[in-house]
Amino acid sequence: MAQVTLTINGRSYPVACDDGQEDRIRQLGQYIERKVAEFAAKLGQIGDARLILMAALVITDELAEATEAMRRQRQTGNGAGHDRDAATEAVLAAGIESLAARIEAVAARLEGTT
Repeated sequence: MAQVTLTINGRSYPVACDDGQEDRIRQLGQYIERKVAEFAAKLGQIGDARLILMAALVITDELAEATEAMRRQRQTGNGAGHDRDAATEAVLAAGIESLAARIEAVAARLEGTT
């Protein structure tokens, strides 16, 4: 099992991941960092846990919108791509669940340290 250190709002967080997933986890961490930085710029330093929670909510909303758009596309499209769309949706759902679990773990650690 590999480990990556993510920096969010100036703090470092070690995150375990599967071997070979390090670059992807870094990219996801950078995305979270950008969202947190947006909120910190607007609201100030209101605490790491709150900033990460707000970022998590926005990211979850983005994913929910993308999932809904895929569902609408599947419903309006022809049946030829149904199996592929269902498989894609299943992969996305698993990714969303995995990301949510990681965000919750980071938030839990933040709450324990703030």
